[in-house]
Amino acid sequence: MKVGFIGVGNMGGPMCRNIIKKSNHAVTVFDLNPAALKTCTDLGATGAKSIAEVTKGADVVMTSLPMPKDVEAVTMGKDGILANIAKGQTYIDLSTNAPSMVKKIGEAMAAKGIAMLDAPVSGGTTGAEAATIAIMVGGDKKVFDDALPVLQSFSANVIHMGGLGSGTVAKLVNNMLSFCNLAALCEGMMLGTTYGLEPEKLLQVISSSSGNSNAIKNFTLRALKGNYSPPSFALDLAYKDLHLALELGDELGVPLQQGASTHNLQRLAKGMGWGPDDSSSILRVYETMLRRKVNP
Repeated sequence: MKVGFIGVGNMGGPMCRNIIKKSNHAVTVFDLNPAALKTCTDLGATGAKSIAEVTKGADVVMTSLPMPKDVEAVTMGKDGILANIAKGQTYIDLSTNAPSMVKKIGEAMAAKGIAMLDAPVSGGTTGAEAATIAIMVGGDKKVFDDALPVLQSFSANVIHMGGLGSGTVAKLVNNMLSFCNLAALCEGMMLGTTYGLEPEKLLQVISSSSGNSNAIKNFTLRALKGNYSPPSFALDLAYKDLHLALELGDELGVPLQQGASTHNLQRLAKGMGWGPDDSSSILRVYETMLRRKVNP
């Protein structure tokens, strides 16, 4: 299979490299960052100089991009994927996108006879490197089945969620829960350590009790040590993902009280200048306001 991959940054890079290393697919890559491109071409990928070049002739074209507007520009912009893709090819978006944008792009692809899957991923950069990420896929089941071998080359857990857009909705729900869990953990840790509990012992109790969540791992590796940069998952991206979930809640008429509260906490952290840092930087809001650290 010939694979075209657009966007080989923090998440796209390791996913693309795993396709190269773990399969016999021929991979062509494109990215605006020459250094990111080189990490893939050094492993045997072919470097492309344009979206058109990476799209033409590929059986599957994949994108891994930061924002919905970036996906829209790359797919539907002048000389983008849509202008160069042909019937019989498949387009897969691995980005965390807006459901409305997935629908818009999907309709444009369908009008040209192009099959599309939305396939956002979860597991962070560590999971992307280890090929242990989960992929939530929306789209036609036959298209999914045909694309499964290439998806499995960089994921240990590929789940078909339903029709186009369902993968994106699953990702937004998952991320909203993850961010809310992290916000609750930061709040609880601030409360316990202000009383005088040792942070490591408190985390040990929580991780072995009913308060446990996946947020503890990132908190322990990042916030507890003050290790916010480079980020495992940037606050700016977390804020974007939660914003998309809240927009979906507005569209569907579903109240998201915990999500809204966490989003405001993220907004405070962004306003204090920590957007590029790790998403666990929301702890620093509490530490700044109370003028004390969880782990002095």
